[in-house]
Amino acid sequence: MKRTVTTSWLTAVPPSVAIEIARHRVTVVGVSGGGGRVTVTHQASEALPPDAIRPALTGPTILQPQAVIDALRRAVERAGLVSTRRVALIVPDSLARVSLIPLEHVPARPQDLDQLLRWQLRKTMPFPLDQAQVSHFTAAVETQGTTMATIVARRDVIAEYEAVAAALGMHPGVVDLASFNVINAVMGSGTAMAGDWLLVHLAPESTTLAIVRGASLLFYRHRSADEEPLRALVHQTAMYHEDRLGGGRFTRVLVCGAGQAALDARQEIADRLGVAVEPVDVRGVVALTDQSTPSADTLDALAAPVGALVRDRAA
Repeated sequence: MKRTVTTSWLTAVPPSVAIEIARHRVTVVGVSGGGGRVTVTHQASEALPPDAIRPALTGPTILQPQAVIDALRRAVERAGLVSTRRVALIVPDSLARVSLIPLEHVPARPQDLDQLLRWQLRKTMPFPLDQAQVSHFTAAVETQGTTMATIVARRDVIAEYEAVAAALGMHPGVVDLASFNVINAVMGSGTAMAGDWLLVHLAPESTTLAIVRGASLLFYRHRSADEEPLRALVHQTAMYHEDRLGGGRFTRVLVCGAGQAALDARQEIADRLGVAVEPVDVRGVVALTDQSTPSADTLDALAAPVGALVRDRAA
């Protein structure tokens, strides 16, 4: 089911270059090919100063714009993509509020659906919707109705990240969240489609958990790093899966993240759920021109950008 778990604020012909601006680093990835055979031809990451970015729903969130622009320039130069103009831009999950809204009936007219979802969202948004960019997609279709996923972010916050790319002459034709594109990367491999599977996306500032059944997004939860410990989040998610979603044991559990924190998280989740926990590895969906074994940090940096670039290149 193509492009079920994805969204974008702007529609464009699929780009061949993606930029991810995360709290701790910027990454640029270029690919070539299609029809089921995509190759990463260019990639580079650059670390950011600890206080350069503070992802949040309200801004300013890029506290050191020049430091971020300089890091992106270095990454682009190292990757050999200095002439790139059109890009997909991946931003932190913390910039947006994602809600799953069940509907018994979906209005036939797009404008009526948009109005209905906005009416639902006004109850929970911490800022006026006229200051926001709102996107939605069909998360799941079941006998009792349809679940729509809505993504809301302030325009001025998204503009901060677009301005970083624009400073290098790049136009972000697609803006998307990191976790959705990690899901795209997992689904692109074609090996996670059966049963219910869990993604735990670890960022320095937050954790996102998503449950996917086949190609349907059933559950999405985002929490800041200091809000709830990982063990509690995983426990609550597993209980919700069993009690509300009629689920049993997950067929796969994947963690996106690198470093000791990710290793510790994988062990902690495995102990709680009693299943093997694996890292997200994009080599199931793309080929790498570098024949050496990539580090865990490299695979983690590739996950979201690759997901953005392969989602419209399925065979």
